[in-house]
Amino acid sequence: MIRCLIGRSKSAVLAVDADANACLGLTLGIEPAETVADLRDEALGKKADSGVSRVETFQYGMHQLISEAKGFDLLTMGRPEGPKCYCAVNNLLRQFLDDLSDQYGYVIADNEAGMEHLSRRTTNKVDFLVIVAEPTKMGRLTAQRIIELCRSLPISIKNIGVIWNRTDSLVEADGLNVLGFVPQDESVLSAAIEGKTIFDLPEDSPALIAIREILQRKLGIN
Repeated sequence: MIRCLIGRSKSAVLAVDADANACLGLTLGIEPAETVADLRDEALGKKADSGVSRVETFQYGMHQLISEAKGFDLLTMGRPEGPKCYCAVNNLLRQFLDDLSDQYGYVIADNEAGMEHLSRRTTNKVDFLVIVAEPTKMGRLTAQRIIELCRSLPISIKNIGVIWNRTDSLVEADGLNVLGFVPQDESVLSAAIEGKTIFDLPEDSPALIAIREILQRKLGIN
């Protein structure tokens, strides 16, 4: 999806790796030197410099964490929280991400599987929440539970949709806005095994074609 969105607006795409097992940079060909988790821990244990507020120090540090590449930037969240109280720092992080999103044409946050990232509320505003799951009974149930959780949280989510992964057919499900499906793609598997990036996928990649069609047909992004 990130590859398909590059060049669709005048500004760059911001890719946010919100998975504790940060691998998005690897698939994009970028190795982040430091993560938000590192900065978050530093902010808790370090006193603010004289004349500079902790908020200003944190915001400056966040800007330094953004890795720039051709057509997109990457922000890596890193490992989950430890035993300390992260409430104040997380509030700063949430505000920073909301403000930062206004500077980009598109912001794509790749979250870890499950629902914990929603409970942490790393952002307050979401234009489109895309749930990627397999069209199994468990996959459908998980998607429904995520939607129920979203409705119970104080997060502004304009649209929610589901993309079925690794299947060759469109499976409708009650209560789910199914956007489409992505077929099993040997070129994606080969790229992962060989340590290549998403930019190495051929233009006729079935997965790439499927995502482009979903963006155009369901999200109106040409």
